[in-house]
Amino acid sequence: MANKELWIKDFDRDTQEHPYQKNLSKISPVDKKSMIETGVDVSEKGRAGTFIQLDHSVVHAASLQKGLEVMNISDALKKYDWLKDYWWKAVAKDSDEYTILADKESRNGYFIRALPGVKAGYPIQSCLFLKKENLLQNVHNLIIAEEGSQLNIITGCTTASYVKKGAHIGISEFYIKKNATIKFTMIHNWAEEVMVRPRSKAIVEEGGMFLSNYVCLKPVNSIQMYPTATLVGEGATARFNSILYAHSGSHLDIGSRVILSKPNTKAEIIARAVTNGGTIITRGHLKGEAPSVKAHLECRGLILSPEGSILAIPELEGKGKDLEMSHEAAVGKIAKEEIEYLMTRGLSSEEAQAVIVRGFMDTAILGLPPELQKGIDDLVKSCQEEAL
Repeated sequence: MANKELWIKDFDRDTQEHPYQKNLSKISPVDKKSMIETGVDVSEKGRAGTFIQLDHSVVHAASLQKGLEVMNISDALKKYDWLKDYWWKAVAKDSDEYTILADKESRNGYFIRALPGVKAGYPIQSCLFLKKENLLQNVHNLIIAEEGSQLNIITGCTTASYVKKGAHIGISEFYIKKNATIKFTMIHNWAEEVMVRPRSKAIVEEGGMFLSNYVCLKPVNSIQMYPTATLVGEGATARFNSILYAHSGSHLDIGSRVILSKPNTKAEIIARAVTNGGTIITRGHLKGEAPSVKAHLECRGLILSPEGSILAIPELEGKGKDLEMSHEAAVGKIAKEEIEYLMTRGLSSEEAQAVIVRGFMDTAILGLPPELQKGIDDLVKSCQEEAL
C-alpha cells in the first residue's frame, strides 16, 4: 500500500497567463460545468464571494458581503504587511519536499478573511482549476476568521474536460480566533492521472470551531493529505468528516489529526470509505494533552471489489488524566443477508446493493447547503451506477 510517488520533474511548471474575468459569464460553458460539479457556481447565486484560479492565473477574486475579504494571496501580502506574522506559521515550510517547493515557487492562491464579528450570510466559493495538460499547480492559501466571526467556505478542485494528467500542491493555513468559526468544505474532482498533495493546518483559539468536510468521489491517480488542527484555546473544537470512493487505479491516503492542547477542548474525526478496486488508507490521530478533553475517531470502510483494499489506522494518544478519548474502525464487504433482505422487499440484487452503498455514504454528516448536498448526492449515485 505504499504511496504512488509524485516526481516533480515529470510535470511542466510554466504555462500561459489567463486574463482576469470581471464578468464570470464569459467563462466557457464546459468549464462552468466542471466547476458546478465541485459546488462552484459562476452565477454566484447564494454566494458571499468568489475566487477562481486557472493554472497559475487568478482570473476572479471578489467579495459580495461587507466585512469579508477575498483576494489573490499575492495581492494580500503586498497590501497587509502584518500578514507576514501568519505566513508559514501554521504549516512548516520544511515539512517535506512539497512544502519546500511551495516556499520557493508557489503561484498565487487565495486569501479569505472575515473581520471581527462578521458572519457570512452565504458561503464563499473558491475554485482551483487545471486547464493545461501535465501542469504542476502550486498554490498557498491563507484563511483568517477574526474574533467572533463566522466563515463558510466551499473549495472545488477540478480539471478541464480534456486534461488527463497533472499535479497539484496546495498549502492552506487556517487561523480561527476567539469564538470564531470556519466551516470548510473541499470537493476534489480531478482527472484520472492527476496527483495531489495538499498540506493544511488550522490553529483554533479559545471557544473557536473548525469544521472540515472532505469529499473525493471521482477517479484520481493519487492523493496524500493529513490536515491537522491544533486547539490552542480552552473550549476550542475541531471536526473532520471525509467521504471517499476509490475507483480502480486510484490511491487515496487521507488522514486527519487533532491536537487538544488546552482544557475542555473537543474533537471528532469521522471517515466513510468505499473502494471499487482502488486503494484507501484512512488515518486518524487524536492527541489529548490537557484535562477534560473529549475526542472520538470513527472509520468505516466498505469493499465492493476483490481488487480493492482499505487500511484503517486510528491512533489515540493521551497525556495526563480526566481524558475521554475513543475510537472505532470497521472494514468489510456488503453482507449477503442485507442484500437478501432487501430483495424480499422487491428490489433486485443490483438495486439492493445501490441502496446499501447510498446509506453507507450518507452525506448528511457534512451539513451542506441544500443545493450543494444535491450535487454530492448525484456524485454518490454515479458511483453506485459504476459499482453495478
